[in-house]
Amino acid sequence: MDRLGIEFISTLGMPPAEFVEVAAALGVEHIGFAPAPITDNPHGFAPWDLRNDPALVRATRAALDEHGIKVSLGEGFLIMPELEIGDSIPTLDIMAELGAPQVNAVVIEQDRARAFDQFARFAEMAAARGLGALIEFMPMMWPATIDETLAFITDSSAANAKLLVDAMHFFRSGATRADLARIDPARIGYVQLCDVPMPAQVTDYGAEARHDRLCPGEGDLPLAEFLRALPSEVIVGLEVPMVSKARAGVSVRDALAPCVAAARGLLG
Repeated sequence: MDRLGIEFISTLGMPPAEFVEVAAALGVEHIGFAPAPITDNPHGFAPWDLRNDPALVRATRAALDEHGIKVSLGEGFLIMPELEIGDSIPTLDIMAELGAPQVNAVVIEQDRARAFDQFARFAEMAAARGLGALIEFMPMMWPATIDETLAFITDSSAANAKLLVDAMHFFRSGATRADLARIDPARIGYVQLCDVPMPAQVTDYGAEARHDRLCPGEGDLPLAEFLRALPSEVIVGLEVPMVSKARAGVSVRDALAPCVAAARGLLG
C-alpha cells in the first residue's frame, strides 16, 4: 500500500484540479482536502470555495477519477464558540461526494461541555455518511496532548472517533515515541508529517503551523522513530506549507518534490 499523501495547506490555496494534477505528477496517490483555502496565497491563485460552486465539485471529482487520486481526509471543520457544527452538513456532503473516508475537526471551543456535545454531533453526522470522525490536538489550546484528546473522545461517546496525530503538534506538546507506543493503534486514524525546529524559533504558533513548516529532515524532529511507532496502514499526509519558498518564486510542485522524496525515504 502506498500511504503517502499531501495535505491541502501544503499547496497554499492552489485550485482543486491543479492540486490533483500536482499530486499525480509527484506520484502521490492521496490528498487531504478542504472546501476552501485557509492559508496566505503567495502564488496569487484565483479564489475558490467548493461550498458555493457545484460545478467545481464536479470538476474536482472528475480530476480525481482521471488521475487515480483519492481524498484521504476531509478538513475544514471547526468546533468553536457561536458556531453550530450542524451548519457544516453541506461540507460533509461534499467530502462524502469526493470519496473521503474520514473527516477531521479542530476544537477551538473551550467550554468543555459544549465541545463534547458539538463533537459528538459532528461524529454522528459523519457516521450517517459512512465517514470516520477524527480530532486533532495542538498544544496552543485544549485538548493539548494525546491523553487529553483520548479522554475527549471517550467523554464525547463518539463510536467512530479516532485521533489525528500531527508531527509538529505532537512533539511541541512534549510527547515522545513512548506515548505513541502505549496507545491502541486502532485509536489512530491519520498522521500528518512535517519538520520544525525544536524548540520553536517564532512566537506565533498558529502562523508557523499554517505557513512555515519544514521538509522532513530539515528540522529537529525524530521522524523515523515517530513513524515506526505508528500503525503501518495509516495514511501519512505531508503538511508542509512553505510560504517563504513561494514568495521566493518556487512553484508548489518544486517545493513539494523534495518533501515527497524525504517522506518516501522515511516510510521505506
